[in-house]
Amino acid sequence: MRKRIFTSIIIVAITVLVASLSIATSFLYHYFNEMQINQLKSELALVADTVNDVGIEYFEKYDSTVFRFSVVSPDGTVLYDTQADVTQMGNHADREEIIEALASGNGSSSRNSSTMTRKTFYEAVLLKDGNVLRVSISQLTPGALILVMIPVLCIVLLITATVALFISYRMSKSVTEPLMNLDLDNPVQIKTFEELNPILTRLHVQHKQIKSQMDELNRKSDEFEQITLSMNEGLVLLDEHGMVLSMNKAARKIFGLSDESTVKDFLLIDRTDSMNKAVWRALSDAKRSEFTQTRDGRHYQFNINPIEADEKPLGAVILAFDITDKAFAERNRREFTANVSHELKTPLQSIIGSAELLETGLVKPEDTGRFVGNIKKEASRLVSLINDIIRLSQLDEQSEMPAETVDLYKVAGEVIDTLAMAAANKQVEITLTGESCEMKGVHRYLNEIIYNLCDNAIRYNKTGGKVNISIKKEDKTIVLCVSDTGMGIPSEHQPRIYERFYRVDKSHSKETGGTGLGLSIVKHAVAYHGGAISLDSKVGEGTTITIKFQSEGLV
Repeated sequence: MRKRIFTSIIIVAITVLVASLSIATSFLYHYFNEMQINQLKSELALVADTVNDVGIEYFEKYDSTVFRFSVVSPDGTVLYDTQADVTQMGNHADREEIIEALASGNGSSSRNSSTMTRKTFYEAVLLKDGNVLRVSISQLTPGALILVMIPVLCIVLLITATVALFISYRMSKSVTEPLMNLDLDNPVQIKTFEELNPILTRLHVQHKQIKSQMDELNRKSDEFEQITLSMNEGLVLLDEHGMVLSMNKAARKIFGLSDESTVKDFLLIDRTDSMNKAVWRALSDAKRSEFTQTRDGRHYQFNINPIEADEKPLGAVILAFDITDKAFAERNRREFTANVSHELKTPLQSIIGSAELLETGLVKPEDTGRFVGNIKKEASRLVSLINDIIRLSQLDEQSEMPAETVDLYKVAGEVIDTLAMAAANKQVEITLTGESCEMKGVHRYLNEIIYNLCDNAIRYNKTGGKVNISIKKEDKTIVLCVSDTGMGIPSEHQPRIYERFYRVDKSHSKETGGTGLGLSIVKHAVAYHGGAISLDSKVGEGTTITIKFQSEGLV
């Protein structure tokens, strides 16, 4: 407040001082101008009368350092000048005062010097002999006067600032001292300026409200602490700078912190690359992240969610789940799948060998065709099942595969050629629309994504139906859509269609064929490429599956 009072007084004082000086300078300057012009005219009239009587010889005895006289002929030639050599002076026929004097008998004008520091006033009168007598006088311009007065102005400003400082100090002290001594716990009991009574009353009411709100906040904080302490899951609250606001007991255990630890910067608590990327992704981009990590022999799933208000990041919430048992079960399942795949190869070779023996004629002729055809059909299906299981196992293990530049549009064309016969048998029309879209990926996986989607679209379509493959770019995203006019998927089955061996209608599994692993392979292959998959299906109308590959995978 003191600073504001001092600044206000200084500004007012300097404003008044500058305005006063400006007004006074302008007034006095114009006043003295008028006086000098009148004096100039009077002097010119007196000298003109004398020159008309005695001629220009009058100036031989004329002595004045104030006024300058010149005699100019009608053609502009300077005949005489009291302060300059007329031979060095140019023609004055274009001078304003000369032109007016020749025309009307009298002329006036004023001109600034080339440096704009001086201004010269001219008065001219026509003599009896036809020549023009001109008188002039010079004076400083307002700007030059101010420059001359700068030292005096600086002294005045210094005195003004000193006086303002003293006055502002006394005024601010008298105003702020009572305010500095306020007892905010009981503001209404203090006697101070009468004008402050409404404010003090309002402060008293707000003080009571704040106290009540603080009590409520403390109560909720205690409840929150009790709830988080009893949680088996780890919970960490971060502010927008990544500083820890709260961490429950389970989280301290997961991150290896003691109850006495006071570390606040989360980057000092967990230095792993995956955690740091996930946290700053939530804080800077407001995006949710999820990943798993092994710590001290146990498996944890971390969910990092941003906290926003008015589309501005306020912090993040980290939830840690112990999924050791789930990971163990998942590992057993993957191992089982791999083992089953390996064990099934031997009987498959036996079935195919038996089929070859049957084809040589070692069975009754009437049973040969049916028996051989059935064995070969089942054998081929088992081989296909094994291949799908192996592929899923590879995807589960996140095995690194060589990536290359793949044109999805071209891959879709290859798939259409492969499925042309199956589509013709089903009387289903397959169309491809869109544009060439290249991305970095595993060609085999991308081919299987499109193949399995189209294969399902044909299998579960109606006779004479349609399948459309659309591939296009949206900003930095490739969008792949496969839509059909088939039977559709009921809403209660849609969340489970990506599960392994899950079938919507098990009674038609033999009729439609397939291994029941196609969509599971699609889901894992899409995840391998960092994409996202979505489903839109209505019973009796058809199904559309949309896959989006993010910019990281684009060329």
